[in-house]
Amino acid sequence: MSIRPAARQSRAAAWIIRGITPPWNPVVNFPALKLLRVAVHVLAGSLTVLTLFPRLDRAARARRVGLWSAKLLAILAVEVEVEGDPDAAHRAGALLVANHVSWMDIYVIFSVARTRFISKAEVRGWPVIGWLAEAAGTLFLTRERKSDAMRLNRMMATHLREGDCLTLFPEGTTSDGGELLPFYPSLFQPAVDAEAQVWPVRIRYLTPDGGRCREAAYYGNMSLVESLLRIARLKAVRVEVDFLPPISSKGMRRRELAAAAEAAIREGFAPSSGLLPK
Repeated sequence: MSIRPAARQSRAAAWIIRGITPPWNPVVNFPALKLLRVAVHVLAGSLTVLTLFPRLDRAARARRVGLWSAKLLAILAVEVEVEGDPDAAHRAGALLVANHVSWMDIYVIFSVARTRFISKAEVRGWPVIGWLAEAAGTLFLTRERKSDAMRLNRMMATHLREGDCLTLFPEGTTSDGGELLPFYPSLFQPAVDAEAQVWPVRIRYLTPDGGRCREAAYYGNMSLVESLLRIARLKAVRVEVDFLPPISSKGMRRRELAAAAEAAIREGFAPSSGLLPK
């Protein structure tokens, strides 16, 4: 497993936020202190969005969001390992499609790639997090309104033609990390319209010894607070982010494109992670 420069940036961010404290210091890793540091970090991010973002261009905002995300993961003792080349995806207009396990998926991808997310409209109403998501350039979809899906598809196609990198979770919801849910094809249409490349991204949360980290999953009726508490109690988490070879959308239908991306992600799940091809 090769660790890309983005992963090294995440490690550097860990040292920045921990100062001279060793990574496995029991005081720093005490759950209550982790939660306090998360709260302070979220507050700092909110103040940055309020005071600094209005004066920054999109590239500068993206860099800030990436660093903020890396520091958030560092506080929670989450180490990111990257396989593939995320830089290639955001050098050309591309649609990243990833399996969805945790609320942390967004910050994991933000920490290694300059991208904008497609998210359900409810996220915009979440305290603080919704505000930060909107400031990061997230495009929101009201699922109950068919007209809104058409609006978002047109907007996504425009962004892709202009060279933007967009990211979505085509399962439509999170899983427990033990299975890959079927991909919904509807939001693949903008990639077809723009003839943009689709990059499958596989995310796996692992324990330090390489087994599947079930505590990192955020699914079912679990609340965000409950999920955060589960993660804060962990000594460490490894997350592998594999940027798989891109798929050309030229000449493909959206259902074919969704099926190809789903197959690419499903094929690479390793037995050690507890995720097996069906």
